[in-house]
Order: sequence, then structure tokens, then C-alpha cells
Amino acid sequence: MSWSAYRCVLCQAVVLDIGSGKAELLLRLVERYQVNALGLELDSSSIQEALEQAASSIPPGRLELRACDAQTFESEPDSFDLVSCLGACHIYGGFRPTLERLAHSVRPGGYVLVGDGYWKQEPSLEYLAALETTRAELQTHAENVTTGVSLSLVPMYACVCNEDEWDRFEWLRMYERVAERSPDDPGLPALIAQLHSWRDIYLRWGRDTLGFGLYLFQK
Repeated sequence: MSWSAYRCVLCQAVVLDIGSGKAELLLRLVERYQVNALGLELDSSSIQEALEQAASSIPPGRLELRACDAQTFESEPDSFDLVSCLGACHIYGGFRPTLERLAHSVRPGGYVLVGDGYWKQEPSLEYLAALETTRAELQTHAENVTTGVSLSLVPMYACVCNEDEWDRFEWLRMYERVAERSPDDPGLPALIAQLHSWRDIYLRWGRDTLGFGLYLFQK
């Protein structure tokens, strides 16, 4: 049975999340709104952790997680009520191609939710070199919204992380990776050096230049 038919039979919203990680978004949607959810994630360890958490709080059959490359996943047009991609637009090559791909899978009247970075100010050449990227990698917050409009999507809501939220994300992400390693891990010194380099880049340029926004569109 296709996911589109599945939605019609159960009269429930069907949600697809790209790059679902530990499926935090899907778990909350299932718990709160009893949706039927499908998550695509390459990291099998993240999927396993999500399934262990789901076992104690999610009714059987509500959540499916697939260990696969989202680029290879093909859905029927207009199959889902909501398709989301938070922090994983690189899978499809950027913000615009992600919106295009997600909108294809959403029914008319359904929603597309994308979380992606944006330039808070023009990035310096030194910062771009440190990131090994270009100015074209991201857009401004306003450009992210107008990109959806150019694709005939209706912007319903947009918000950005404040500095406290961004700091929390960056610092926890850095040192959680260290905590996951054992003290005698031979790769630990290299990881610490890498994280210290990223910390310095973040403090020198990133905190003032790079932001993260959420963008909700209706098809």
C-alpha cells in the first residue's frame, strides 16, 4: 500500500522527515498528534536509539524509520501531509533544491518544514576559507523565505535561533562528541584538536555571521 493510500485509509496525517537523526521531531509529532510517521536516516545507530525510545511511548505501527540515503527515496507525488528536513539540506544540494524535492511529495494544502542555516551578515573571506565553502552555500533569512514564494509555496511562519540557543547547540555538539569517546581512544586527541579549531572559528566569525532558521510553507 502506498503512503498516500495509507493516509486515506487511516484518516490520519502522514509525515515524512528527511535526515531524521534520532527522530526527536517524529516522536513528538506521534505523541502529540497521533500522526503516522516515516523517517529516513543514514546512521543506523541513531535509528536504533530512536526505536528504543519509541518502544516505551509510541503505539506500534505509528513510526517507521529506514536506514537509507534519502536521495534514493522516491515517493508518489502528493503523498504526505507534512514533509520536513531540519539541518540536512545538504542531502539535496541546498535550500532551494530541498524545497523543490519536498514540495513534490506534499499534497496540495499540506506543509513543508525546512530548517537551514542563513547568513546573518556578509561572511568574511577568512570565514569562508575556514569553512571551505562559498557565499553561495547559504542565503539570508529573507532570501530563504522568498525562495519558497518563488516556488509557489505560501510562507506560513519563519523564526530564527537566538544567540543563547545557538550557543547551546554549538557548545553541546562539540563536547558531546568528546564524551562519547573512551579516554584511551587513539582518535581522541585528533578529535579534540578538530573541535578546538571549530570552537575558535565559531567564536571569531561564526557566532556573528551564521544563524539557523525554521521555515514553514504551505503548498
